[in-house]
Amino acid sequence: MLKNIPRFFSFIFIAVAIWFSFYSSQPKTIEAEDALENTFSTQSAFKHVEAIAQKPHYVGTASHSRVRNYIVSRLQEMGLQAQTHEDYTLNKHGVLVRPQNIMARIEGNGNGEALVIMTHYDSNPHSSLGASDAGSGVGTILEGIRAFLTENPSHKNDIIILFTDAEELGLNGAELFIKDHPWAKDAKLALNFEARGSGGDSFMFLETNTGNAGLIKAFKEANPKFPVTNSLVYSVYKMLPNDTDLTVLREQGNIPGYNFAFIDDHFDYHTATDTPKNLDKESLAHQGSYLMPLLQYFKDANLNEVKSQKEVLFFNLPGGEIISYPFSWIFPMLILAFILFFGLLAYGVSQNKLDFKEIAKSSIPFIVSLVFSGLLVFLFWKLLLYSYPEYSEMEHGFTYNGYYYIAAFVSLSLLIAFFSYFRFRHIENKANLFVIPLFFWLLLCTLLAFFLKGAAYFIIPGLFALLQFFIMLRQESPNSLLMAFLSLPAIFILAPFIKMFPVALGLKILFVSALLSVLLFQLLLPVFTYFKSNKKIAVFFFLLFNILLITAHFKADFTKEHPKPNSLVYLFDADKDKTNWYSYDKMPDEWTALYFGKEPLIAPSENNTFSSKYKSNFTWRNSAPKIKLKSPGIIWKQTDSTPAFNSYSLKIATNRNAGRIELFADRETDFESFKVNGLEADSVALGNNKFHIHTRRWHNRILTYHVSGRDTLQLEFSLKKDKKPQFTLYESSYDLIENEALNVKPRPETMIPRPFVLNDAVIFKKTISPE
Repeated sequence: MLKNIPRFFSFIFIAVAIWFSFYSSQPKTIEAEDALENTFSTQSAFKHVEAIAQKPHYVGTASHSRVRNYIVSRLQEMGLQAQTHEDYTLNKHGVLVRPQNIMARIEGNGNGEALVIMTHYDSNPHSSLGASDAGSGVGTILEGIRAFLTENPSHKNDIIILFTDAEELGLNGAELFIKDHPWAKDAKLALNFEARGSGGDSFMFLETNTGNAGLIKAFKEANPKFPVTNSLVYSVYKMLPNDTDLTVLREQGNIPGYNFAFIDDHFDYHTATDTPKNLDKESLAHQGSYLMPLLQYFKDANLNEVKSQKEVLFFNLPGGEIISYPFSWIFPMLILAFILFFGLLAYGVSQNKLDFKEIAKSSIPFIVSLVFSGLLVFLFWKLLLYSYPEYSEMEHGFTYNGYYYIAAFVSLSLLIAFFSYFRFRHIENKANLFVIPLFFWLLLCTLLAFFLKGAAYFIIPGLFALLQFFIMLRQESPNSLLMAFLSLPAIFILAPFIKMFPVALGLKILFVSALLSVLLFQLLLPVFTYFKSNKKIAVFFFLLFNILLITAHFKADFTKEHPKPNSLVYLFDADKDKTNWYSYDKMPDEWTALYFGKEPLIAPSENNTFSSKYKSNFTWRNSAPKIKLKSPGIIWKQTDSTPAFNSYSLKIATNRNAGRIELFADRETDFESFKVNGLEADSVALGNNKFHIHTRRWHNRILTYHVSGRDTLQLEFSLKKDKKPQFTLYESSYDLIENEALNVKPRPETMIPRPFVLNDAVIFKKTISPE
């Protein structure tokens, strides 16, 4: 009985280590408003969020102006000279808008080089209140600067405070700053505060055109208390299209920097539930815990030293430690690991500790646990999507009960792993069971070393596993607590990804969490393989899986706290003189049934032209009542003609409260030149080729204009003589619910507008040409 006590405690030790890896990752103290003046107060920052996120405040709305005035007033109260900077910008994707950035500058006593502290203050159109994205960033910066100024510090570097506009539309405010403001040339480093959810750890990831060694060195020296970061996410981020304002500063201004963003509760991202009530104050405190030490460090640091040609691997450990080492160590560490592995293999055979038949048998639980868990979880999730069709309405791919599913499928994977290896408990020397998982891990690290270098630090758990392997060869019954202690690197490095990947990328990749769970289990075999009660543990995870699955079932319904996203738009086709309702939904509900019935008609693909992050298209169509809708003013003029080309000007003026105008033309029509409100778009790189939204085109859209102040849209373009200019125009207003002529009923409290799509819109469509 006494012999089992250490093994029991080793299981508890591992469970506590996993818990600690999550619990220790962010501050638990929420500083009150009456905290010391030079202390970042989370409650004060939250007050700013409450003031900002009262209503949606996207570009062109009255609330947008109110938020801008609020920020300017708070800066002025601190004694700063706030300024606004506005002009039209046309980005490389053809998004035209007139952003109004807000800026202030705290001058240092150095040479004028500046640190930029930035976030954006606009919310996503049209229903998001923007409490987290990025009201949290505004609140963090306003409170952080207040605390910083209280000490009236002497510092070398200037500090530029930048609240960009139109980030949600196309990063236009950041582009305006880089291209058009004189302060941009002084900026050497930026700290950008963002959010893609309403809670969880604030993750630090980098933006740089060079190596990351200087940025990581400076970050470690600044010593924030709760760093959450690693080079794997940094590498993956560089491959994804999810750019931030800092991306613009890096690409167009060669300004490196740090992004700080939290992503948990991803179902709130860009929705009407992104409210101050749903914002996790611990996440807000985490943002402040980054800002204050970095501000103190970089106010006097040499900002040019963050640029380096060297790349390093890095990851954080619970408790605030960051481990980093250069890329040049990757292959020496990998080679060392293989030498140790084959050396230990030879030693084990020579000592009659290893048997190749037993090793071959051990491949069965390895393959069964890995393949069966990944495949079963993948199919199980497909079954759940079929059983709960309402999950398809969540554009994010992350349901309100998603955390229960993550925990449930991790439990299922561990159930399979424990049961698989329990069947082979009779193998006399347990080291035989560890050979295949260890060799597979080294092969995985080899692939990462070649194809995803940011994850090459996964060799570290492998090196510790080799030490465990050596102990297993030397001892019949190794100390279980010692083995659990040597497993800490595997736990601390792998466990966070089991949760992070499905939260960030959607529940469709739950099978990745399943695979990671099994891989982590296999690295923990030096602990678990000596347990005599693996079957009992498997039964425990079976019960846990069922409890979590049942809990998820009872939390599957949409409620007032977890509302159902749905959609409705009204479209008047002036060419056909027809009016229709459209929706992006897949399941009718009591609200949409009023306009489509209980069995909606499928919408044709002809109107599936609007942009959407998740490529959502219209699903239903039904006839709608015709109302009086003012058409936009359109003026064509041929301005020049040569033997090869014709030149035209086109003016479009909205005659109603439109928020967005889009123009489409056949993709085969390449324009010789194209200006919008005097601006030309830059080229965009797609793969190894360069394209242009107007002159070397890759899709039918040529322009998306986000209207503010009913400003006139002016186009000047030329094209070959044999080409006739013809555009399809969509003019959209976000006032569907408020339009008295349509008499659309308000949504029930259990529903919200569907995010990421053109929604709650009244759309005017017309084909326009010079004739």
